[in-house]
Amino acid sequence: MIELILGGARSGKSRLAEQRARASGLPVTYIATSQALDASMVERIAMHQQQRPAEWALVEEPLALADVLRRACASDQCVLVDCLTLWLTNLLLDPDPQRMANEQQQLLDILPGLTGQVILVSNETGLGVVPMGELTRRYVDAAGWLHQSLAQLSDRVTFCVAGLPMTLKGKSHD
Repeated sequence: MIELILGGARSGKSRLAEQRARASGLPVTYIATSQALDASMVERIAMHQQQRPAEWALVEEPLALADVLRRACASDQCVLVDCLTLWLTNLLLDPDPQRMANEQQQLLDILPGLTGQVILVSNETGLGVVPMGELTRRYVDAAGWLHQSLAQLSDRVTFCVAGLPMTLKGKSHD
């Protein structure tokens, strides 16, 4: 079961993903893609850590997501990835210009064969104006194409607004 949960900043998507991981009744591995590069991110990471159950396993991986998923997923596991847009940002800023395309393709290639429950969290960035800067446009484009590909592969796609989930694909969970 693969679920993609999309939403804007502070939409409740991470909270929803964590609720669904707890409700799975399975042992949970939380894959965090963020990097503590500034004081704001250090605070945000600490807040997320305090909210998560202590028994959840934690893997911090900013780049090689497919490799981590390959190792973490099993039929008796729930794996929660938060978040894909931070992962894309990390890849976009990687000095190797081919790394982003390679890592995205690896993710899309392995997802259909993963077992257990996989919950992917990502920021929906395509609802606003087209950014003026070249790097920001590349980011929005990459996120949009990735989300479309992931939605095709996912069993359920949920969009979160103001803490309210809207099922876009698959059976409603609530």
